[in-house]
Amino acid sequence: MLTALLGLAPIVIALLTLSAIFSAAETSMTGASRARMHQLEREGDRPAKRVNKLLSDQETMIGAVLLGNNLINILASALATQVLTTLIPGPWGVAVATAAMTVLILIFAEVLPKTLAIVRSDDVARALSAPTLFIVRLFGPIIYAIQWIVRRTLRVFGVKLDMAVDVLAAHEEIRGAVDYHHSEGLVETDDRRMLGGVLDLSDMDVSEIMVHRKSMVLLDAGLPARELVDAVLEAQHTRIPLYRDQPDNIVGVLHARDLLKALAECPTGVEGLDIAAILREPWFIPDATNLKDQLNAFLKRKNHFALVVDEYGALQGLVTLEDILEEIVGEIEDEHDTTLDGVRRQGDGSVNVDGHVTVRDLNRAMDWRLPEGEAVTIAGLVIHEAQMIPEPGQTFIFYRHRFQVLRRQRNQITALRISARLDDDSDA
Repeated sequence: MLTALLGLAPIVIALLTLSAIFSAAETSMTGASRARMHQLEREGDRPAKRVNKLLSDQETMIGAVLLGNNLINILASALATQVLTTLIPGPWGVAVATAAMTVLILIFAEVLPKTLAIVRSDDVARALSAPTLFIVRLFGPIIYAIQWIVRRTLRVFGVKLDMAVDVLAAHEEIRGAVDYHHSEGLVETDDRRMLGGVLDLSDMDVSEIMVHRKSMVLLDAGLPARELVDAVLEAQHTRIPLYRDQPDNIVGVLHARDLLKALAECPTGVEGLDIAAILREPWFIPDATNLKDQLNAFLKRKNHFALVVDEYGALQGLVTLEDILEEIVGEIEDEHDTTLDGVRRQGDGSVNVDGHVTVRDLNRAMDWRLPEGEAVTIAGLVIHEAQMIPEPGQTFIFYRHRFQVLRRQRNQITALRISARLDDDSDA
């Protein structure tokens, strides 16, 4: 009997070691950072290359590891049961063997290796990539057969699996990681906002960030050269659209640098300037253009200024490269810029806001979380939520803020007072 126990011990230890390797491989492979593995592979790290190969078919990898792990655990339990039932005949021998192997497998083949794999997932995954790849190749045909059976069975119940599609989109996975590290204090608020801004570009259109036509500086191309030069000097912008007859008829864009160069080269002074000769051709883009696509277009064309039109060709506003960059890094101000126009903080914590201020700009200025997908401007948000055009003096509570309409001009809300975030018990 003692000989049987002594002979069983090294076999069980060897099987538990193999089971621990399988458990660590499963946990580390699923927890490894794909970004770091790809970076290491680009640097020539062969273990990282094997990890990426395994993760490219994660379903097969997990299936092979689980198959090997279950075979080892069942074999270890069967051997222990056979030996212990000779020492303790009957059901008690089976019970003792089951209890002993459960404890051993739980501690040494499950909890211990998986804990290590969680703490050092990248290192463990790289270390176990070679044996894991061997197991996948060994059990591959069996796993494919198992997958076929599983998918056919689930299809009977109306469940279709497509492992080629990730459960989480890449952008949402990155956003979740950024939010998590921010909550842990590892990512600063400004960095989180910038990273989120990059991810938001593909979800936003130029109509959401453009300067509306009512806020644009437009000049009549028919004005005398002297008046045009004076208007350009008074403007805060370096590029100004010029129109003829009506504002929708944009004939060109006047760049302050081109104007300065023309003035320096004109022998007769301002009166001799030919403004039409130095105008740049306007670039029109649809209002539904994606911000990410427009950023690429700006970089490709080396043009930082575009006019936004709707589906009927009517002028809606303008957008610049700076406008898109500000969605990532926040407001970019220079010595000619002023603070956010239309937002005035009050002593009680509320703010008076002009109706044309965008929801996104207000969120950034006040660190609020008003929804940005319902309307572009803060006036539009109130109209959307109220389902009406409010009268001056009317008050609404949306998204834990109190909105009071201060002024209205015809059908347009021109000024509001918005409270700071209300307490939970104040939001009815």
